[in-house]
Amino acid sequence: MKQNKKIDAMFVLSLVVPVFNEADAVGLFVDKVIEVFAAEPNVGIEFVFVNDGSNDNTLDVLLALQQRCQNLKIVDLSRNFGKEAALTAGLDSATGNVVVPIDVDLQDPPELILEMINKWREGYEVVLGRRINRDTDSLLKRVSANWFYRIHNIMANPKLPKNVGDFRLMDRSIVDAIKKLPESRRFMKGLFTWVGFRTTYVDYVRPNRAAGTTKFNGWKLWNFALEGITSFSTAPLRIWAYLGFTVSLVSFVFAVFIALKVLMHGVDVPGYASLMVAVTFLGGLQLIGIGVIGEYLGRVYIESKRRPTYLVRRVFEPEDKNGP
Repeated sequence: MKQNKKIDAMFVLSLVVPVFNEADAVGLFVDKVIEVFAAEPNVGIEFVFVNDGSNDNTLDVLLALQQRCQNLKIVDLSRNFGKEAALTAGLDSATGNVVVPIDVDLQDPPELILEMINKWREGYEVVLGRRINRDTDSLLKRVSANWFYRIHNIMANPKLPKNVGDFRLMDRSIVDAIKKLPESRRFMKGLFTWVGFRTTYVDYVRPNRAAGTTKFNGWKLWNFALEGITSFSTAPLRIWAYLGFTVSLVSFVFAVFIALKVLMHGVDVPGYASLMVAVTFLGGLQLIGIGVIGEYLGRVYIESKRRPTYLVRRVFEPEDKNGP
């Protein structure tokens, strides 16, 4: 049975915000969040910005914002480790009773968090922001995202909720559970789903970016999809085992057919073209199979090194007045 939280109880909400070259967006984001929660005296806001190796003046802008925003923490990573690592660093640094990973570009509307909090107060431990309209994304991105969720959920377990990104509200217990997971190569959407707990949704229409441009291109999205599938499924390995068995069976049947044909009609010299097609087809299958095995072996190799997911250059606490 769900346990309701007291509506008038004071609690701290941590907003985990990974940023990479987002100098134009961070100020707009902070102002918007302050505006949304100005009428919520029982909600204490903690901003946790993770500077993921930005090479513009994002860090300088964040330090300037910290001078007027005493609840803003900056985790400055030693280099660009990628969004999944930056998100992990933010979760590790967040101290709130509830934590919300959110993009700085305001495509995840901060006002939706109020509705998420209401769901949390009803007793849900995870509240997912689900996009019901992706018209702000390009046609290629919408189609590729749709196929990714479809293929991933056929192959992998647990299933990813469709059209749900990192934007969600999580109870403190969820964050503590995720922090216990030891892997260094992290597909956060999968990890969020894997831990489970009581979950519900709030739907929203995703607006356009408030500032800046997306840092994801087609190649990064493709690699991200591969990471997701190989992190939570061994189905590609199993598929190639079945495919190899099928090809071997077909080859055996064909060999029997050729033997019978030779016995009945004499020797038949095969054509060069058909021989080359067979050789290149089987060679291609072998190379693809080796590639699939290599993807998994590479992940095992990287995990075996036990390198940390990220390295922190410096943490700027709200009371820290010194520069970089």
